[in-house]
Amino acid sequence: MGDLPADAQVKLLRVLQNGEFERVGGSRTIHVDVRVVAATHQDLDEAVHGGRFRSDLFYRLNVFPIRPPTLAERKEDIPALVRSFLHKLNMKFGRRIESIPRATLDALMAYSWPGNVRELRNIVERCFIVSSGSSLELGEWLVVPDRTTLANPPATLEEAQREHIVDALERTAWRVSGERGAARLLGIKPTTLEARMKKLGIVRPSRTLPQRLPTDPTLH
Repeated sequence: MGDLPADAQVKLLRVLQNGEFERVGGSRTIHVDVRVVAATHQDLDEAVHGGRFRSDLFYRLNVFPIRPPTLAERKEDIPALVRSFLHKLNMKFGRRIESIPRATLDALMAYSWPGNVRELRNIVERCFIVSSGSSLELGEWLVVPDRTTLANPPATLEEAQREHIVDALERTAWRVSGERGAARLLGIKPTTLEARMKKLGIVRPSRTLPQRLPTDPTLH
């Protein structure tokens, strides 16, 4: 829904407001009585403020919003999801990786998952590719938190997301898109990353230029 073109937004708004539309190439107005269930992975509030989504259509659709919990809010689902992804990969590639070491599962459970289930699926597939035996090897795809990190976790999910995004940006020299960009590292679209950066107030730190030392007149 968040990727709906501007002209399609106008047509959908007309259906919701007036209950009418014309077929492509037709001239007769058709009247309908429908209910619409819409879903999106984008932040429509951000899209409205950015001028990419009509505010009147947003308010028409936002009658009974349902926000599914993020993966970070339902980490108890991670083991089952990992096993499901692993089973599908085994079937697809004809391999037999079935064991998930406790350390690997603990690291996956400790991670904040700003990219939600899609990021988890990508990480499992990367681990599957690099694993040489029958166990799922984590490799270096995730930063395993040390005891200090576990003892002092971020206070909120928003803070955890902010820390993880900043970490990815610092690793990629604050490059957002491209093969070596933070968006690819996080497993999300560059536009999604930019929207989250704006929402979380993440800005690239300005470079500090070295100050010029005063000239000693005695040296001339």
